[in-house]
Amino acid sequence: MSESPVKLIGCFGSPFVHRAEVALRLKGVPYELVEEDLSNKSDLLLKHNPVHQKVPVLLHGDLPAICESLVIVEYVDEVFDGPPLLPSKPLARAAARFWASFVDKQFRESWIAMFSADGEAQVASARETKANLTLIEGQLPEGKRFFGGDSVGYLDIVLGGIAHWMEMFEEITGVPLLAEEEHPALCRWAREYTADEIVRQCLPDRDRLLAALTPKRDTFVSIAKAMATQ
Repeated sequence: MSESPVKLIGCFGSPFVHRAEVALRLKGVPYELVEEDLSNKSDLLLKHNPVHQKVPVLLHGDLPAICESLVIVEYVDEVFDGPPLLPSKPLARAAARFWASFVDKQFRESWIAMFSADGEAQVASARETKANLTLIEGQLPEGKRFFGGDSVGYLDIVLGGIAHWMEMFEEITGVPLLAEEEHPALCRWAREYTADEIVRQCLPDRDRLLAALTPKRDTFVSIAKAMATQ
């Protein structure tokens, strides 16, 4: 079954689609990327993810579709040969899943709140986001390049959005969000992650991503200023 054709329904610039692509490439799985226009969702997407109508969606042969990026990464890890993405020891595996949940819930909520809030509420969200970054940084194993140890692993994949997309955010606003003096280990990790040969193959085109994000510059600047004051 692992040799059945694989398709990934995704869209340009999504850090969640990036997760699925990195997992597939790390495992050496050939796949077809079907790029979706989320402003005009296709019948293919609506058929295979009628609940959330979001990407990514993994299609593996004739099996039912697999939705949600974290679920896809774990499925790819379990089904296909190649280097393991999750830690082999149960305790370490549980910890990786805990922090993945933290990233997709607490960290993501504080990040999104900065876009919808203003004034003191935005400042409070920025403070929470920075505190969450500090908590995440504390999970980097001492003396290791990645959260997964000496190679990119599950938690690195989960955090990929911080590495590349936050860099784009900083370029647009001119304000560093991951300051070297505040988060030196996380900054080093971000550079290591985006420099990885396989990860680089899954990163969206820089100029195209900047062009897509630039129209939201005023919102980004407001958020960046709120974070810079914390």
